[in-house]
Formats: sequence, structure tokens, C-alpha cells
Amino acid sequence: MPLASIPSPAEGVWYLGFIPIRAYALCFIVAIGFGIWLGERRWRARGGEKGAISDIAVPGVIAGLIGARLYHVITDWQTYFGPRAIKEPYRALFVWEGGLSIWGAVALGGVGVWLACRRRGLSLAAVADTIAPSIAFGQAIARWGNWFNQELYGGPTTLPWGLHIDQAHGGEPGVLYHPTFLYESLWDAALGFALILAGRRFTLRHGRLFALYVAGYTFGRFWIEGLRIDPVGGVDHAVTLLGLRINQWTSIVLFIGALVYLWATRNRDKDVEEIVVPASQHEA
Repeated sequence: MPLASIPSPAEGVWYLGFIPIRAYALCFIVAIGFGIWLGERRWRARGGEKGAISDIAVPGVIAGLIGARLYHVITDWQTYFGPRAIKEPYRALFVWEGGLSIWGAVALGGVGVWLACRRRGLSLAAVADTIAPSIAFGQAIARWGNWFNQELYGGPTTLPWGLHIDQAHGGEPGVLYHPTFLYESLWDAALGFALILAGRRFTLRHGRLFALYVAGYTFGRFWIEGLRIDPVGGVDHAVTLLGLRINQWTSIVLFIGALVYLWATRNRDKDVEEIVVPASQHEA
């Protein structure tokens, strides 16, 4: 038996009377709150209006949560539908059981943010660059919800930071597993700090800092995803294409897209002005 290891929580739900308090949800609430707080500070530093990020975050978070769950259900549809389903279809709505994908969150959440920016007369790219570190730090916090749910772990390991997984969650007695939730949390936190430093050191506007976030996140997600053994897209095994999992292919596509965007917008500072204060306030 290894001399050191990471234990899994005995439970992820506590009860306040008859009201369940779920650790998974708490992690996401803390992540969202911290992200908004940091985004507000960064937006004000750019000369933006106080409270703008908080207002924009409301439709962005709502749409993002819907998108995160939709992506999970679409890519893991066999878990809820079909002859081999292991969960009832209505449990696809049970977000507290895990299954919120960052890909869906950013995609549909971005639509919510775009609509809010358009309504307020702000540059979407400016907002995206502002909140890029917030998203990275938010992901670092939210990943601890997977620890409480004992999910998204990697293959067996003898490393001293191996993770205990209960048999009820797929673990085997005496076996430790790669804590991929921890790997991603640390990667995302480091990425958040790197984005802040890069934003200060270089002129990364017009969506380029956000593109750097996408490139940085997908680079880390690719190798971390390769360590995971939980099924994605299937019931008892992960769906793969040419030996890679679904999320690895998504990472490759988005990583390339981010690099292309960084190259294509390298001279945009000379041609396009970003709007961080609505024209109506300038006139006032």
C-alpha cells in the first residue's frame, strides 16, 4: 500500500434540515462568484463601467449552464437513452450528478455574453479578453466538484498523490488512480496567472487574450484527457476515433482554431477600436 495518497470525500451532500447542500453545486457557485469578482476588477481597470461584468454574467452563466449540460447529454447520450442506458432519461436534467462540459458552457455562454454586449453597446472581444483569466480560475475551482462526486479520474497509478475511488464509483480495493481533476485544476490556475501576466506584458486585445486562453486550456486538456478512463460517449467504454477520445479531438480542433485566430488578428490593433464605455455615456 502506498505511503501517501489522496482520499475521496466520504460524502458530497449535506442536509440543512430537508434541504440538500451539494458540494458539486457549491464549487460551481464559488467559481462563478470569484470569476465575476475578478472580471469586474479587470473591467474597471480597462476603464469600463462598474457592474457591467455582473450584468453581462447573468445571461452568460444561464446560457453557459444550459450549454454545458447539453454538450454532456449529446456526447454521452447512451447513458440516458437507448437499450443500454444506465440512467433514466429524466436524469439527464440532474446536473448535480455531474456532467457539465466546458465546451458547451463556452459555446452557448458566449452567445449569452454576445447578446448582453450588443444590448449594452460593448465590444464582445474586449469583454472576452477581460474574463479569460476569470474562466480559467473558475474552472480550477469548479473541478473540485468532480472530486466530491468521485468522477473524471484517470487510470491506476502508484504515485504518492494517487486518488482513492470507492467501489460504488468504479474503483477497486487497494488501487489508486490519477487525480485528473487535480491535474486540470492546477493547470487552469497556472493558466489564469499566465493570462494575467501575458495581458500586462503584451498587447493582447481584440479577442487575442481569450484565444490564448483557448489554446492554453486545450493544450493541457488534451494530455489530461488521455489519462482518463471514464466512459465518454458510451456506457462502459469511451468512444474513440483513431485512438483519441472525443474531448481530445475537440481540443485539437479548438487549439488549431485559436492559433489561426491569433495569427489572423495580429495587426488588428491598427484598424479596429474596442468599445469599453457605451457611446451614450460618452455623450452624457
